[in-house]
Amino acid sequence: MTTPINHLSFQLYSARSIEPLEAQFKLLAGLGYRMVEPWGALFNDPDTLKRLLHQYDMTAPSAHVGLDRLRSDAVGTAKLCKGLGIETIFAPAPPPGEREGGETEWRGIGRELAAIGKAVTGEGLRFGWHNHHWEYGRTASGLTYLECLFEEAPELVWEADLAWIVRGNGDPVAEIRKHARRLVACHIKDLAPSGQCLDEDGWADPGHGTMDWAALLAAMKEANVSLFVAEHDKPNDVARFARRARETVAAWN
Repeated sequence: MTTPINHLSFQLYSARSIEPLEAQFKLLAGLGYRMVEPWGALFNDPDTLKRLLHQYDMTAPSAHVGLDRLRSDAVGTAKLCKGLGIETIFAPAPPPGEREGGETEWRGIGRELAAIGKAVTGEGLRFGWHNHHWEYGRTASGLTYLECLFEEAPELVWEADLAWIVRGNGDPVAEIRKHARRLVACHIKDLAPSGQCLDEDGWADPGHGTMDWAALLAAMKEANVSLFVAEHDKPNDVARFARRARETVAAWN
């Protein structure tokens, strides 16, 4: 694994409270970010996104694209992303109403992802999944729903959201090692101690929470993770979060 700070991106969903989009780019560029990870709503105006990437000399190696858009037109979506320089599309979650199912439902999603993946990879991009906590429910035989999904989609790559794994009562170090061959990116995010940061839904800035970054970094190095994406689901100070995330990853060098 090469120097982590040189492979640090920023999930733009974390900055959605700042408007307009250009203000997000200006803030991140000023803090030294050179890569971002766009999310679904930003693809409603791809021309603006493309202009800002060029204007601020940034790239978007990965993106989150909702299953609804992929279901509607996987090939067209892949072409759109390719035109923005995106190399890997991650489906970030099942749509509302499809998240609380059991093994049958998750295996069905896996088969659907396998089919979508063929369309996306046919355009020269990689296709993968980003987890939340739902995937850590278990079948009667003890498999996680994530394992069920992966069994049905053998070629699917993975962006591990490390803190959501913990919220699903999983062990992120063990998960990194178990699924290392699929793992191409990790969301770098943290959890506050119990009862703290309640106005931020209990999330913390990376390096300022309870996650064991020494153990996680060792596991990520072993798995040759190639992309780190800073994320906070509800920061009350985007600039503080973005700065601290970058400082934490820079200290790994």
